[in-house]
Amino acid sequence: MKILRTRAASVSRQGLCTALLVASLTAAVGVSPPHNTAGADDSSPRPSDPQGKPHGVPNLALPDLAPKNPGNAGKPGGGTGGDTPDGNTGIPKTALAAYQNAARLAATQLPGCHIPWELIAGIGRVESVHAGGYGLRSDGSTEKPIRGPRLTGGQFAEIRDTDKGRWDGDTEYDRAVGPTQFIPSTWEISGADGNGDGIKDPNNIFDAALGTAHYLCANNRDLNSSADLDKAVLSYNQSREYVTAVLAWMRTYQSGNVGTVPDNTPTIPHNPAGDTSGTGPTRPSPGTGSTTTPPSNKPSPGKQTPTPQKPTPKPKPDPQKPTPKPEPKPEPKPDPSKPIPSPVTRLERIGAAKWETTAGETFAEPAKVRALDKAGKPVAGARVVFDIVGDTGARFLGNTTKVTAPTGEDGRAAAPRVLAGDKAGQFTVRVTVVGKDIAPVDIHATVKPAPTHADKIVRVGNQRLETSPNSAFKGEIVIQASNGGKAMPGIGMTATVAPANGEGTVKTGPYFKDKNGKPIRTVDLGKTAGNGQVTLPELFADDLSGPFTIRIVSSDGQVLIVHLTVLAPESTQSSTPKT
Repeated sequence: MKILRTRAASVSRQGLCTALLVASLTAAVGVSPPHNTAGADDSSPRPSDPQGKPHGVPNLALPDLAPKNPGNAGKPGGGTGGDTPDGNTGIPKTALAAYQNAARLAATQLPGCHIPWELIAGIGRVESVHAGGYGLRSDGSTEKPIRGPRLTGGQFAEIRDTDKGRWDGDTEYDRAVGPTQFIPSTWEISGADGNGDGIKDPNNIFDAALGTAHYLCANNRDLNSSADLDKAVLSYNQSREYVTAVLAWMRTYQSGNVGTVPDNTPTIPHNPAGDTSGTGPTRPSPGTGSTTTPPSNKPSPGKQTPTPQKPTPKPKPDPQKPTPKPEPKPEPKPDPSKPIPSPVTRLERIGAAKWETTAGETFAEPAKVRALDKAGKPVAGARVVFDIVGDTGARFLGNTTKVTAPTGEDGRAAAPRVLAGDKAGQFTVRVTVVGKDIAPVDIHATVKPAPTHADKIVRVGNQRLETSPNSAFKGEIVIQASNGGKAMPGIGMTATVAPANGEGTVKTGPYFKDKNGKPIRTVDLGKTAGNGQVTLPELFADDLSGPFTIRIVSSDGQVLIVHLTVLAPESTQSSTPKT
């Protein structure tokens, strides 16, 4: 009886800890308890944005209940005892770099969002446990794909194929993909290039992390606001349990209780498709620290140990005979098939002569050089140092100003691409060779000021905007602002319902609603998000039919006319039967 009472008390204390954690998170973001589903609000998924619909099985274990591995405490990367990819707080090294890189890029691209890296990490933890067990590589890719279930309906949403199988390998139905489980159609809108390789790949954790930041920051959200934070996480998955889990991990990481672990730490991968059969812990690649037990020198039981033999004495040399001198060995001749490596005598710059970009953008190509010997032949295996000198905030991808790269067989070495800082000006990438006192190569770069205005605003899509009297218009009206073809965030806009010619205003006809539900015909749309887009509020028609327009004006004077139609009511004819 005493043992039963002790176990019951233990279970009660664990449940109380969980309840207190959930209650604190609920208070922090102003949400209802986690067992409730989300209500309908502006974070609800829309037909063009199905990310919030059921698309897989997230890992909803909370930090205080996640399994721990005390054996890692005190080991390199072991953190505070329990830092494994599927344990309490450990994050694989590459995953952590991707989350922090995404938050840093978002601070430049989406300055009003204030997204912390810990929130992106919370999404990565709940969606795939930071890609643990999938063979995460240092370039952000994984050895095995991370895919959710086929979205055929039933337990999950039904989403027919939208990417022709490009990302999920399925040409009939969509599947959520990558470390943060993007649905392909959502990736088409929010996808980002986080590692600067020119490709937006949801299966790469650098790209997925930045895409997650773009998605959470949409609709001009400021994540310093608890309401916007709540809406952002709900838009990713319409579940209060999901909100609770993501924010619990975010708070844990913000508390500093986080360690890094090697990318190849053995762990059972979380399967967002929900099928864990046949999965098991992955093993480190050869050469990652595994040891072999030396053979034992103890005799096997039951076998006799042989008696050691006395050594035979060596014959003494005859003093009458001279000791022969050994013949000298000839010097080994060099193998003509193996050329002797020549030392580097100079560096040669290769690539574009003009190096410039706009503040906050990534340079189109990396810094590259070729190492040559005195005969002008390429030298392989030389260690080349690339060092950013200047005060514009420029950084190599990975948030560093100095990197070392080896030369290949052709003598070439390249640095990671450079992300320009938020300050205009000039800086230099200085290239030297480790252990060689030779003249450096200086690659001069220019950071141009970022444009602060849009030179064009357009409507996204071409769906006809029409409805019947006293009805709501179907579909969203999304406006895109750009400059030189690039999306422009931070552009303010207003929208006014106008007559068919686009001039003036109307007192009757289509209308928006103010916060009290009253009709208004001019609205302030706020500023465009990081993708340069802003969405108009829902539009309604009164009983007046005919053609109308919406006149959209940007803060820098660009004007766009969007045409609307309120259809005439269908006429009905009644006939009197003949007698």
